[in-house]
Amino acid sequence: MEKDQLSGPQKELIRESWQTVSQDQLHHGTVLFSRLFELEPELVFLFQYNSSHFSKVQDCLSSAEFTEHIRKVMTVIDAAVSSLDCLSSLDEYLTSLGRKHRAVGVKLESFNTVGESLLFALESCLGDAFTSDTREAWSLLYANVVQSMSRGWHRDSQEQREGI
Repeated sequence: MEKDQLSGPQKELIRESWQTVSQDQLHHGTVLFSRLFELEPELVFLFQYNSSHFSKVQDCLSSAEFTEHIRKVMTVIDAAVSSLDCLSSLDEYLTSLGRKHRAVGVKLESFNTVGESLLFALESCLGDAFTSDTREAWSLLYANVVQSMSRGWHRDSQEQREGI
């Protein structure tokens, strides 16, 4: 399936806004995940590290292991922004990432909530600079990322059904 193409102006809006957000990726990633856990509190239970079993969102958000997860997520977003001119170069990686998310129990529907949380974090950071055009550009970029991740999520499901 062909990815929805971002226009030149949309790519520029994404790059400009990311330049601001990327100055403090950990903070904005924490805003993203705080919002995600507000919208889907049960997701916190997917983040159990070694002997840490988080019952409170704040305990999860402040753990060193989760901080590393936030950094990884922000690195993926950074890679997508850096690859705007050739998003297909990330297909294999994102497909694998989708497979990994399914393996740890992430529901496909939760990708939508992550998208909402990303837009919330961007708006929180950018304020009035987060225009409707910027929102639309980021929504399209995220849809492209999720399209690849979903392919991995579904492929894993299909392979399980076929006994591969």
